[in-house]
Amino acid sequence: MAQKFRVVIVGGGVAGLALATRLGDSIGKSGRAEITLVDKSFAHVWKPMLHCFAAGTAANENDRISFLSQASRHHFEFWPGEIAGMDRKAKTITLAPVVEPTGEVILDERKLEYDALVLSIGSRANDFGTPGVAEHCLFIDNLVDANGFNDRFRAELLKAFGNNEQLDIAIVGGGATGTQLAAELHKALDLASLYSFGKKPPKLNITLLEAGPRILPAFPEAVSAAAQKELEKIGVSVKTSAMVSGADGKGFMLKDGTRIPATLRVWAAGVKAPDVTRKFGDLKLSRSGQLEVRPTLQLVEDDSIFAMGDCAFIADKPVAPTAQAARQQAHHLARCMPAWINGRPLKPFAFHNKGAVVALGDYNGWGTFPGGKVFGGGWLRGISARMVHLMLYRQHQFELYGTFRGLMSCLVDWLDVFVRPSVRLD
Repeated sequence: MAQKFRVVIVGGGVAGLALATRLGDSIGKSGRAEITLVDKSFAHVWKPMLHCFAAGTAANENDRISFLSQASRHHFEFWPGEIAGMDRKAKTITLAPVVEPTGEVILDERKLEYDALVLSIGSRANDFGTPGVAEHCLFIDNLVDANGFNDRFRAELLKAFGNNEQLDIAIVGGGATGTQLAAELHKALDLASLYSFGKKPPKLNITLLEAGPRILPAFPEAVSAAAQKELEKIGVSVKTSAMVSGADGKGFMLKDGTRIPATLRVWAAGVKAPDVTRKFGDLKLSRSGQLEVRPTLQLVEDDSIFAMGDCAFIADKPVAPTAQAARQQAHHLARCMPAWINGRPLKPFAFHNKGAVVALGDYNGWGTFPGGKVFGGGWLRGISARMVHLMLYRQHQFELYGTFRGLMSCLVDWLDVFVRPSVRLD
């Protein structure tokens, strides 16, 4: 019996899980190919929600999608593990051992063969080698990071409650992640004050540092100005043209000599591919370590290897590292790969900008239509922008779950409002 064509997808983020699900439902279900998804975690979360998990304003227990469950329902296999290297000649990848926090090895190093390899390993914040950042700052690049930050945030908030002290937090990076995190942390304090065991809630002093001339540089200037005004209205100190020169255990140092004291220091600036891309051999990378691909999303050096999402860089027509772009690339490969496996040429990927949205907690929100026109701002229009943000998340859930399970997920979240506290307390 002939060996089935083996498609291995590394990374279960927005793009990776969408592609595994769609290919599983098509060529996996029909038996034309074996689809395997690899990820170092056991569950998927929607990355644009990480700032909510970090603040504790969303319960990630309901927002995680089990890779094993998704695989069993959609005709693909799941292998836990983190990619540690590849052998392009042998067409194998190496998976690092799976290790418990205690140090116990659960799974040894393994090798996995492929006929087509799709790398969708995402990105992380880029500290640009700034002294002290790696040692003294928190990141929210994944669910583990977000939960780790929330643990620290709740501990420091409790200390501030008990001692009637101010809690100083500094966030570096005025993009969507840093800006939305600042608002969500204020929302978390507002909600936590309902459970303040008789004490007056502490003051939360948040400073948002942006190296450029304005926050939200990917949005029109009108949105940047309105968002800064809204943040300052709720008490966030926004400092633009603030270049960080270093960090230590007590805060940040700016290039102009200013010191920003902070008990909690978050780095949410810049984007770079995971460091493992530099271990893949003689592959062409961008300055941020992204894998350079052709318009077909194939590597420049190898027709059998694809890259998509934040870890990919299309030299001819660069695309911003957003969930929207990653999703479109996954859908493109899901349409094209079945025919490519049968010998037909691949079509080039074309990005279609469908606009963007940014939500500042329950305070306000803005978005842009595909043509660039701005909507949102103000009470009613801000609600509409925040609803669009929520609907994008629900769309993602429905694509992965299907209609019935997607509706059930919405129902569970709605019922949760009446059962769980509106902010994480434990």
